[in-house]
Amino acid sequence: MQGVRPSSVRASAILAGSLFATIVAPGARSEEPQLSISGYDPVAYFTDGKPVQGKSEIEYLWHRLRWRFANDEHRQSFAKDPDHYAPQYDGYCAMGASGEDVAHKDTVDPAAWAIVDGKLYLVHNEYWLQVWQEKAAEHIKQANRD
Repeated sequence: MQGVRPSSVRASAILAGSLFATIVAPGARSEEPQLSISGYDPVAYFTDGKPVQGKSEIEYLWHRLRWRFANDEHRQSFAKDPDHYAPQYDGYCAMGASGEDVAHKDTVDPAAWAIVDGKLYLVHNEYWLQVWQEKAAEHIKQANRD
């Protein structure tokens, strides 16, 4: 009977540790609230008429997301009425939400935006914003059908 070689024990331990980290670590990270709209202040679209980067020290948790704001006044406005200030379709691309394709949540461009009937819409990029705006009412109706 042969003995177990130390190198194979070490390799097995490394493999088991890697497997454990792969299984456990994503679960731990997924519990951390994600940053919404790349850290841009959703209230600024309404008050400043442009995208403004929020500050990491001025955050508000809502819908399991971290929302950042340029100042405390914006944070307070959002806290009072988040449904008014949050982008439609949970931050998914308004063009993508209106079509059959998967919406582009993680890749919306905070600079590609529009406010229609008092609601904020974000889009994948400037090109899709222009396409979306040509028939915004139709796209909104189609996206809201679900």
